Amino acid sequence: MTPTKAVFRFAPSPNGELHLGHAYSALLNHAMARAAEGRFLLRLEDIDKARCSLAFERQIEDDLAFLGVDWDEPPRRQSEHFADYAAALEALADEELIYPAFMTRGEVRAFAERFEEEEGRPWPRDPDGAPIYPGLDRHASTAEREKRMSEGERFAWRLDMERAIECAPALAWEETGASPSGDTGEIVARPLEWGDVVLGRQDMPTSYHLAVIVDDGLQGVTDVVRGRDLFYATSVHRLLQALLGLPAPRYHHHPLILGPDGRKLSKSARDTSLRSLRAAGLAAEDIRRMVGLPGRADAEMLSRTGRSATG
Repeated sequence: MTPTKAVFRFAPSPNGELHLGHAYSALLNHAMARAAEGRFLLRLEDIDKARCSLAFERQIEDDLAFLGVDWDEPPRRQSEHFADYAAALEALADEELIYPAFMTRGEVRAFAERFEEEEGRPWPRDPDGAPIYPGLDRHASTAEREKRMSEGERFAWRLDMERAIECAPALAWEETGASPSGDTGEIVARPLEWGDVVLGRQDMPTSYHLAVIVDDGLQGVTDVVRGRDLFYATSVHRLLQALLGLPAPRYHHHPLILGPDGRKLSKSARDTSLRSLRAAGLAAEDIRRMVGLPGRADAEMLSRTGRSATG
């Protein structure tokens, strides 16, 4: 059988200017795709229409062209594929794996704070540091849920994590990069650490967790190369892939490009935006050196010899 051609993707949100961290991830994905003689895709994660704009989308494409990054088909805009995410959400609902939850994020935080004050011990938090949803709505009756929904009360669709894990136990993924603590190789998924994650909302049939695995499945992505800040979220993604019958790509979580203060770069930090650096006269080769990647000529030579541009 002919092996499947490798497919990589870069998936920014057009809600601000690209910075050095984005440049590193885009260049790394592109170099690895070309070295593998595979395909490289651009995806625009624009489900948050209030913050995303066509202007930022055009800036992203212009910045990538400046870096020498090209893509092999028109970009996939998530906002044009809500039907795909709604179908996935409905499939989970058919298996009774999701439920409407009416507590807001603020109410969850307040619940955790009250618990800690009254009990004198910490409320559990997910790997990102947010308090775990207490699951107060998980066992509500169908009548109660329908009444609150019909009355217009805002809600989110949450995954019943314990039930979902019963349906797809003992998951793992292949990691060719490393976790924040250096773990690599076969990684055992631990989705329970996230609690009942949000997969959709009253007016939005998806969340990041759901959209990203649906897109990867539909686009045939074989290799997900992204920052280590998303390493722990992979546990949720592997669970959702198993529940929806989607293939599991290989994962490569790369180091983050940090600012002078040692923190992850933000789109609000204009001094590290590609726009600002370009305006200051820096060339694409300068950007490559700043993020620790070989020059373009070196990368092309490595690609021709079949080696990864990351060494």
